[in-house]
Amino acid sequence: MLEILKAILFGVVEGITEWLPVSSTGHMIILDEFIKLDCTPEFLEMFLVVIQLGAILAVIILFWNKIFPFQFKDKKKPVIEMDKIWLWLKIVVACIPAGMVVVLGLDEVCEEKFYHAVPVAIALIVFGIAFIIIERRNKGKEAQVNSLEDITFKTAFIIGMFQLIAALFPGTSRSGATIVGALLIGVSRTVSSEFTFFLAIPVMLGASLLKMLKFGFAFTGMELAILGVGTVVAFVVSIVVIKFLMDYIKKHDFQVFGWYRIVLGAIVILLGVSGVISV
Repeated sequence: MLEILKAILFGVVEGITEWLPVSSTGHMIILDEFIKLDCTPEFLEMFLVVIQLGAILAVIILFWNKIFPFQFKDKKKPVIEMDKIWLWLKIVVACIPAGMVVVLGLDEVCEEKFYHAVPVAIALIVFGIAFIIIERRNKGKEAQVNSLEDITFKTAFIIGMFQLIAALFPGTSRSGATIVGALLIGVSRTVSSEFTFFLAIPVMLGASLLKMLKFGFAFTGMELAILGVGTVVAFVVSIVVIKFLMDYIKKHDFQVFGWYRIVLGAIVILLGVSGVISV
């Protein structure tokens, strides 16, 4: 029962931090130091990635009408909506940079070198500062891209390049990096967030599949329970968090998340330097 409660806590943290641009990695490092799952290191590595499937399912359900190109109208044959086909083509283009990192195996190299307290803290702080600077620079300016249809292939690729930064440097935050990149080139907060959510679907599905294949499918009963509970909790929490974020950014900017990242980064460094967490 204690391990199930721990899985619930991990699912809550995943569901919150995956979509808010605050870095799930930074939070997981701290959580793992204080709340240890009774499992093998191999299972933990897989678990922290695969519970993202719950978060992805939340995006699919909430934005189904915006991303599914085959729509049934008047109970007739499905109608192919080409604007959604074009959207997915742009998502594919945006995934190319990070995909190349995975193909070349650079993601595992960077994870080994940078998945530690201090490098993660630095990434948290740097992108926290970036959020504050960009939002202040954009204050009073009209966004150039105000709908998903306005995103060009060039814009999608540039956003994908920022996702590449997140793939190389843990703690950057995939959502944080892509939103920063989108805001920097004139995409509105709402469109930046939505495109980031959609971009996560193939990225997280691919990452989860690779981790599952690497781990294999020889689960113990407890491992299955931990994975199932963590994934379901991440799904439920993600539903709430995504709705909150989309409402929040209609009236506010991302500066509060920038300040939060800076404070969190400082806390991680202090915990690392003091020996409370491993560096």
